[in-house]
Amino acid sequence: MSAFSRREFLATLSALGIAPSAFAIGRDGQLPTEGVGPSFLHGVASGDPLHDRVILWTRLTPKKLEDHLQVKWRIATDHHLKNVVRSGLFSTDITRDFTVKVDAIGLEPDTMYYYQFETRGAQSPLGRTRTLPVDHRRHWRMAFASCSNYPYGYFNAYGRMAARNDIDMVLHLGDYLYEYPQGGYANPLLVGLRDVVPTNEILTLTDYRLRHALYKTDPDLQELHRLYPFICVWDDHESANDAWRDGAENHNPENGEGEWIVRRRNAVRAYNEYMPIRSTNDADDEIYRHFRIGDLGDLIMLDTRLHGRDLQAAFKTGQSELPVSDPTISDGTRTLLGFDQEEWLNRQLWESKQRGTTWRVLGQQVMMAQLSSTFGQTIINPDQWDGYAPARARLFTHLRDNNIKNNVVLTGDIHSSWCADLTLNPWDSSGYNPQTGAGVLGAEFVCPAVTSPGPVPGAAGDVLAAQLRFVSPHLKYINLNRRGYGVLDLTHEAATCEIYHVATVDAKSDQETLASVMVSEVGNNLVRGEGQKTPRL
Repeated sequence: MSAFSRREFLATLSALGIAPSAFAIGRDGQLPTEGVGPSFLHGVASGDPLHDRVILWTRLTPKKLEDHLQVKWRIATDHHLKNVVRSGLFSTDITRDFTVKVDAIGLEPDTMYYYQFETRGAQSPLGRTRTLPVDHRRHWRMAFASCSNYPYGYFNAYGRMAARNDIDMVLHLGDYLYEYPQGGYANPLLVGLRDVVPTNEILTLTDYRLRHALYKTDPDLQELHRLYPFICVWDDHESANDAWRDGAENHNPENGEGEWIVRRRNAVRAYNEYMPIRSTNDADDEIYRHFRIGDLGDLIMLDTRLHGRDLQAAFKTGQSELPVSDPTISDGTRTLLGFDQEEWLNRQLWESKQRGTTWRVLGQQVMMAQLSSTFGQTIINPDQWDGYAPARARLFTHLRDNNIKNNVVLTGDIHSSWCADLTLNPWDSSGYNPQTGAGVLGAEFVCPAVTSPGPVPGAAGDVLAAQLRFVSPHLKYINLNRRGYGVLDLTHEAATCEIYHVATVDAKSDQETLASVMVSEVGNNLVRGEGQKTPRL
């Protein structure tokens, strides 16, 4: 092998979870196959739980690429796997990159289960998962995270979530992985320690599969997947930066990157193969869906990225900061979700209210609250809901006119922590009161990135956060430079958001701090610090 191809080969082994020392390269440049059996080097995962079923996932590292493997799976109510309630076989091969995905049905609601895979004498790690409640539930806790950039740091936030024993599931709100080439968006302190595979920007199906496989070798992410069911949506970096329905900022056909539709299809297929998401087939790109947590909450997961998003205003104008009066921003024919998803969302919200469910929780990608440095005269980031203001107004008007209360929005994307009141116009004192909650339609909690750097580092970020709080009465908490995760605690009395910040991502660490606790009470979505009571409206 040449020096370059050997390095590529070793990096690929790393992505596949294989120690380079496990192989001796023959004089013909081929890998030996004798004595090397299949193994489960990418861990196990579960996801998309319902009251009677859950997705179980793993990936095999095969003995030979030509293998066709029959994988046994079983799920039980005890960690010794004595009381097996469901089992079966799943066939996998190179056509799905040796991934395994089973929808284990016929389970009991609100129950913890344990599961395992086996093939040719090799056993996977023991996984743990749980189903959703179907009737009354007093309490439910979910961790939520986003923006986990492998070469930018260690996944300490995942490690801290995995160490908890007080959560029921994990929401991943997008940017589970990043598409950039080696060194393209990376921490210079970790060169050689957190390198990516492949080393090029990912474009092909093989590229996306290898990048997913690399991420699944991280021990902290593996442990979190092993212990808790995930509910996931993609954002842009699972395909390409600032993606929209028909393209992306980081997709350049003129530079030989091909058609967007092909790249998007590759990204979607690899995502469906490698993530524990309930998809009808590997080409399924309709990921907006809902989950019922008994009578306590309806979790509604949205796709603000690939399904229906129109081209961002910044791409049309060439400006990243725009006046709210800009004709593209104010164009009511533009949509972030797609009009079909808007209609579906409105129906989900209305039906949730009719059922008497206490909370409606939207899991989505980009910040919904208004963000301006000039008392609402300009917008800072037209990639988020600010850039599709009429679409946001349609949603808020639906909530107001139908008296749909107790709404919580969970968001990722922006590499920073925010807690905000959601209201039609936060700068209109006649329609919104940040002290009483008049005019508040929902609460938004934005989690920090797992590793990706914040938009403004250090003291400068603290100064900007204070300035934004001064001009924006609806923004109740901001931190622009720390990494970590969030936890949402739901009861029939309140929704409480805890923001946790990890000490560092430059090295392995188990240190974290509880940075903020914000509460939204039933009957009044106003966001306040813990312990502060609000009037019922």
